[in-house]
Amino acid sequence: MNGDLDLEQRYRRVLRLLPGYYRDRWEEDMVAAFLDSWLTGDPDEDSVTMEYDRPARPEIASVVGLAARLYLGGAGAPRRYFAWGQAVRLAVLTVTLVHAAGALDGFVRLVWTHRQLGPLRVPPANIPTAPSGGIWPTTGYAVDGAWIVIFLMMVLGHYRTARVIAVMAIVPGLAALLQHQLSGSLPAPYEAWAHWAVLGLVPVLATAAFYSGAPPAARRPWLLALPACYLLVYLPVLAIQATGNSAWLPDFSGLCCLLVALACLAHAPRAWSRRSADSGVWSLTLTLLAAVAAAYRIISANDYLSDPHLMNVTQAELLILLAAAALLAPDAVRAQAATPAPHPHPEMRPRWPI
Repeated sequence: MNGDLDLEQRYRRVLRLLPGYYRDRWEEDMVAAFLDSWLTGDPDEDSVTMEYDRPARPEIASVVGLAARLYLGGAGAPRRYFAWGQAVRLAVLTVTLVHAAGALDGFVRLVWTHRQLGPLRVPPANIPTAPSGGIWPTTGYAVDGAWIVIFLMMVLGHYRTARVIAVMAIVPGLAALLQHQLSGSLPAPYEAWAHWAVLGLVPVLATAAFYSGAPPAARRPWLLALPACYLLVYLPVLAIQATGNSAWLPDFSGLCCLLVALACLAHAPRAWSRRSADSGVWSLTLTLLAAVAAAYRIISANDYLSDPHLMNVTQAELLILLAAAALLAPDAVRAQAATPAPHPHPEMRPRWPI
């Protein structure tokens, strides 16, 4: 009996990864199914198995995957988990949108560098030359194209395809950074670890929030957001660079801070009025994006440690971002108000043993 309790306790310890509302409903069934899968009918063999064996790695991995989907809840999840799931999904779509719009900007700069834009054949000297030729720039443009595809696949609901392409899209950046560690030179157009980790690896891991039980994205607004993001963000940056006033432009991490701060300020009246059902979810989304932008700003500030002026600018950007995000904090907290747990979506019902 001791052995049975030992193995049962091991399984219960693994199941603690699951949210409480789900354990209350399914833990006993799951533990019973796990234990039954070990039984052979031979009392001696079963006694040894129950005393010394442990949950298999595939079983643990499956519980971890289920826990991730439950904490980032979809349809039928308690409000707290649904709000976090929606916020993560919207944040991932936003970061992917930035990647896709940046890819469009890279292609425009490439075409302009090669003097293929009709009346604008010769780019001004102030426009940074688009890298071309060689394996790394070519791979960079392939990655740019991949991010556009990833964004479209996410919006259209092809989550598995988007996830596979996203994993492949961040591999060249990792390879370039590893080469940088060995050789000391970072090939264009790749950037430092901060950019790869915060805007590449983290969003790719967060695509776990997209699954068949998650509400689909509103296709038309998100598809329109891609050209809008390019026209309202990247094109003005290109125009400012063309006029020779690049000194007025913040770097990319600073630009992210200011854009998220503006989005927070634009959403604040809606959050305060609480007239929209999805206001709290967007407040939580913008708070997540503010945290990502702040982390990116802090990590990338290492490049400016020897420049007091740029460090002051960095601190100002962070203060603006944090002040704007603080306006949404009460609404973001209200979005997580707990409600009784409904029946889970069929995708969330356990299928044990594996």
